[in-house]
Amino acid sequence: MAMRGALRNKRSLTDKIGSNKVENNEQVIKKRKHLTIKSDTNEITSNSDWKPPNWEKTLDDIRKMRKDIVAPVDNMGCDQAADLNESPEVIRYHVLISLMLSSQTKDEVNFAAMQRLKQHGLTVDNILEIPDDHLGKLIYPVGFWKRKVQYIKRTTRILKDTYNGDIPNTIKDLCQLPGVGPKMAHLCMSCAWNEVTGIGVDTHVHRISNRLGWVKKPTKTPEDTRVALESWLPKDLWREVNHILVGFGQTICRPIGPHCDSCLNKKTCPSAVLNSTSVKKK
Repeated sequence: MAMRGALRNKRSLTDKIGSNKVENNEQVIKKRKHLTIKSDTNEITSNSDWKPPNWEKTLDDIRKMRKDIVAPVDNMGCDQAADLNESPEVIRYHVLISLMLSSQTKDEVNFAAMQRLKQHGLTVDNILEIPDDHLGKLIYPVGFWKRKVQYIKRTTRILKDTYNGDIPNTIKDLCQLPGVGPKMAHLCMSCAWNEVTGIGVDTHVHRISNRLGWVKKPTKTPEDTRVALESWLPKDLWREVNHILVGFGQTICRPIGPHCDSCLNKKTCPSAVLNSTSVKKK
């Protein structure tokens, strides 16, 4: 099954990164002193006893549905775009660039842009040498591609000058890179460094968490949703919940025209819609 193949690729990426993690972390530490930070939101909300009712069954039903339907994130997500034949630091750079391109961009478009970048040669040195207009042609039509050309160039220069061509290994330092926010940083720590530091909350995770009532109060931003989810969801599920909800949002719990009649949670979801269309299984 395609989804299982995608999950195998995910494990091979984290396995390769993980096998070099200790060695590379030692090298990074020698080059600069890092301030490793913990999530303040976790410390503030970890004592909350609130949990959404029946959340375990809801999550298990979503897992069952995801097994039957292949979503774009399964084969073309940011964790699928890196070239595993490259060195660990280049793989991590691929992950970071893929995440930077992914904002306001469908996985299919992002994945195609990454293929063009890799064909050109997606390394720190190559990107620093490429003219801006050429880089723009390679990543077009990702969302806000002109702005992302500048973000990529500025970030890559920082990586070259400050991190010896590697990427930062803390949330704090990742968020200081141009064009990188908390969602990207947490996903980058998970995919590039094989370290779970928080839940990556994109528009799908944000929307579905509110629809399911997985937040105690409605949240207005993905970052608010991340704080709310981390206050009750066991940490060993943080990595899974991003991937599984993103695919669920791409295929069933869509932003417009959700397939509520095909959802196993239609009787318990507060936001279930009666007049919805069915989704075809592949």
